[in-house]
Amino acid sequence: MITSARRVSPDVPEVQISFSLDHTSDTRDADKLAQTFPELEQRLQPVSPCVSLKESVHVYKEHCRMAKEFHQVKHDIAALEERKCQLLAELVEDQKVAAEISRLEDEFRRLSEENQTLVTKHGERSRQLQRLRRTNSS
Repeated sequence: MITSARRVSPDVPEVQISFSLDHTSDTRDADKLAQTFPELEQRLQPVSPCVSLKESVHVYKEHCRMAKEFHQVKHDIAALEERKCQLLAELVEDQKVAAEISRLEDEFRRLSEENQTLVTKHGERSRQLQRLRRTNSS
């Protein structure tokens, strides 16, 4: 165990930093994590730890964990962006379909009115024809 003590000023209590060189963790797992993210920007890549310092290895593993989490978040964002694009495309298509339905409803309404007018005119003309036939036959 290494202990370091330093007094900054008489008003500030003594600060002690200690760490142990026992159990220097194997960094193979952390190395594997770092190697699994080659697309991670260079400035975000974990820097290899000083294996003789437990705190350095701990920081390295934490950095690798955060890099993995960052990678997962980027992946999730990309998937959500893709889904957003799909939904927007579906929305545009649905709006086109809704506009076409509205146009067809308007056309149906217009044609129904025209049909009613023609049926009315046909009835009037049929009655006129019957009157003319009766007039001509009498």
